[in-house]
Amino acid sequence: VLHRSYGTEADMWSIGVIAYILLCGSRPFWARTESGIFRAILKTDPNFEETPWPSLSSDAVDFVKRLLNKDYRKRLTAAQALSHPWLAGYHDVKIPLDMIVYKLVKAYVYSSSLRKAALRALAKTLTIQQLAYLRDQFTLLAPSKSGLVALPNFKMAVMKNATDAMKDSRVFDFVNTVSSLQYRKLDFEEFCAAAISVHQLEGMESWEQHARRGYEFFEKEGNRPIMIEELASVHFPPPLFS
Repeated sequence: VLHRSYGTEADMWSIGVIAYILLCGSRPFWARTESGIFRAILKTDPNFEETPWPSLSSDAVDFVKRLLNKDYRKRLTAAQALSHPWLAGYHDVKIPLDMIVYKLVKAYVYSSSLRKAALRALAKTLTIQQLAYLRDQFTLLAPSKSGLVALPNFKMAVMKNATDAMKDSRVFDFVNTVSSLQYRKLDFEEFCAAAISVHQLEGMESWEQHARRGYEFFEKEGNRPIMIEELASVHFPPPLFS
């Protein structure tokens, strides 16, 4: 917001601020003036060392930290926040369709074979909680009896689960571009590879373990080192929004 460019990720930041205050009774950023608060937001990090943070559950602390990440790409989405272990015990919570999955799947389809292989290896390092979120999203896409989803499923899922806000936005235009792509059907394993956000994994304290184990899986399956020529041929996927 302070950089004059924002989306729904800013709302998740606000939820992080509210959760921080509810848990410890003080604000994550403070100064005597509004301009001072803005500077504090841009230049300082929230304090998780003082009382009562050390006595709170690790899930509660992780929840707030992942919402107050200043890199919006690493911040939890609403669906991911509702699927977080700290809230997972509330069985009456309905997990909504997460539009970030559509963006990630589109990027995956356009990716090189090397990037796809790396994401498949990284997906094998996901925890049970992370897989539970992806399973919820996969189920919302109404897979076939054989456990596969085709890209047209993405459009049908949005039409079935659309909110009024989604109907008034450009979501359907974007979904049409995803559902019209030519790609094979996805099973749950490949869906996980397509729908994980590397940016979000990088924002987690366990990122180094994910990266190390992912490389071990990658090396084991390929049974050879990555060639320089392969790295040179990897190109970034096109923009998520055309």
